[in-house]
Amino acid sequence: QVQLVESGGGLVQAGGSLRLSCAASGRTFSSGAWGWFRQAPGKEREFVAVISWSGETTDYADSVKGRFTISRDNAKNTGYLQMNSLKTEDTAVYYCKYVVGGMTYWGKGTLVTVSS
Repeated sequence: QVQLVESGGGLVQAGGSLRLSCAASGRTFSSGAWGWFRQAPGKEREFVAVISWSGETTDYADSVKGRFTISRDNAKNTGYLQMNSLKTEDTAVYYCKYVVGGMTYWGKGTLVTVSS
């Protein structure tokens, strides 16, 4: 079993930055893939970014390309999402996702609010 805990959310002005973290505990493997998703009020959860187990491959939603950077620290069993040039439309609850050994785990989410 793997537990994920996100942190780093909060209130920020448009144009600002935040760094989200997702710490995994329990039975973890460095070979898992990390992902970030978000869900804005009244909308479906959507993909934001993903990083492979090696860290060599990343992918981003078009809406965040060039502004967000996903990374990982396998030694710390932690995934990160650096968010720069934030926009009001980035306001959402952000969830991390960890996929390993055919199993998918989700964190409970952290709220990011971007004010104009």
